[in-house]
Amino acid sequence: MLREKFKHDEAGTLGLPIRIVVLTVVGLIGFCTILTALSNAPTPPKPMYATANVSVLSLPSTEGDSNTETNLSLPVKVFDSENRGIKGANVIAWSPDRKKAYSGVTDLEGNVILKISNPGLPPGKAEGYIKIKVMREGYRDFTSDYFLKVIRS
Repeated sequence: MLREKFKHDEAGTLGLPIRIVVLTVVGLIGFCTILTALSNAPTPPKPMYATANVSVLSLPSTEGDSNTETNLSLPVKVFDSENRGIKGANVIAWSPDRKKAYSGVTDLEGNVILKISNPGLPPGKAEGYIKIKVMREGYRDFTSDYFLKVIRS
């Protein structure tokens, strides 16, 4: 009985095609707005890395002479995921006892030489690690608590 009513009553179908067209157009406009917003989103920062051309720094023994000045040069190379040097990156290194910090800015090829004077080892230890942090706008910060091992020989 209900079926028969639908066959003879066209009130429910009047205007249906135009409603479908209007809803489709509104949906497409919304979809295009979302795509535009996504394409204008900022790009995520790229990763960067740092290495040194040495794996261990050896400090001279200071038995009996606490006034001995120890100056070391630590060459650091900062590069991106495609092995290109990153210019203008700020490099900060902390001595193994974390009491002194040394800093520098990379050159055009991503190289910097940090001048480390009198790095102290943690109390009672014969070895420690230099911590490093590299920062540059447009890149994710690189941090390594165990960047370079330092031993007392």
